[in-house]
Amino acid sequence: MIEARGLTKRYGPTLAVDDLSFEVRPGHVTGFLGPNGSGKSTTMRMILGLDAPDGGGIAVNGSPYRQHRFPLHEVGALLDAKALHGGRSARNHLLCLAKSNRIPRRRVGEVLDIVGLSEVGRKRAGNFSLGMGQRLGIAAALLGDPGILMFDEPVNGLDPEGVLWIRNLLKSLAAEGRTVFVSSHLMSEMALTADHLVVIGRGRLIADTSVKELTTGGALKVVVRSPRPELADVLRLAGASVTAEDGALGVTGLSSDDIGDLAFRNGLPIYELTPKAVTLEEAFFELTENSTEFRAESEARTYERQAS
Repeated sequence: MIEARGLTKRYGPTLAVDDLSFEVRPGHVTGFLGPNGSGKSTTMRMILGLDAPDGGGIAVNGSPYRQHRFPLHEVGALLDAKALHGGRSARNHLLCLAKSNRIPRRRVGEVLDIVGLSEVGRKRAGNFSLGMGQRLGIAAALLGDPGILMFDEPVNGLDPEGVLWIRNLLKSLAAEGRTVFVSSHLMSEMALTADHLVVIGRGRLIADTSVKELTTGGALKVVVRSPRPELADVLRLAGASVTAEDGALGVTGLSSDDIGDLAFRNGLPIYELTPKAVTLEEAFFELTENSTEFRAESEARTYERQAS
């Protein structure tokens, strides 16, 4: 279990993490989401003792990470797949890690088998592709058979088969009762993998909830098609949120029955009225709209049009 309480971190004048508190519990895949610059990587580094917090603290299985005598038995982590000696073979890289934490040599072969690198175990890791490097980093995280696993963007560089493999691996680790904490920008993958979500923006907690609650918590979207553009204004005046979607309107805040009644009373024809569950991506954008620090100009204009 990971427990963060009042976590705060500054880099000069920049407040990277701001009084952040959350728990990551065993038996679940917990997704760690947030826009670029939201403080995710800094938070993960503080969990592993790589950065020291300016306020608050983190307990990993009841103690700070640095207090564990053999930390790889407690926490396995992949934060940077390139954080290795490129001149070593994959096997020797893992053997060095195993020796430092009193892990049996046989475990190296086991994790190479798990990640599919047995045939290239004696090749230099510095010559690995991005996907192979990711697999080696995952092998290192699994080496101590830890109860807590942390992965930062684990599907980077993986082909479709690899993406499916890591998705199933994360789920199986959680099913074994382990604590699995995964940071990712791929909302579609998190929707398929995660059970719970911790969402942050500008270093602050925005949401700590299940995927189901976030995407179905009363926020059904209704797809509406009409030849009369003034319908959007009618719906907004009734309190709905309306966005343009591929020649249709995406409406939240009103049921399909309410929308139909409003259109009928105003003499506006409707060609389609389809209730649709909000996707994780849509829910994420809605949550973090005011917390996005780096936004391209075209994206900002899209948001402005949708909000107008």
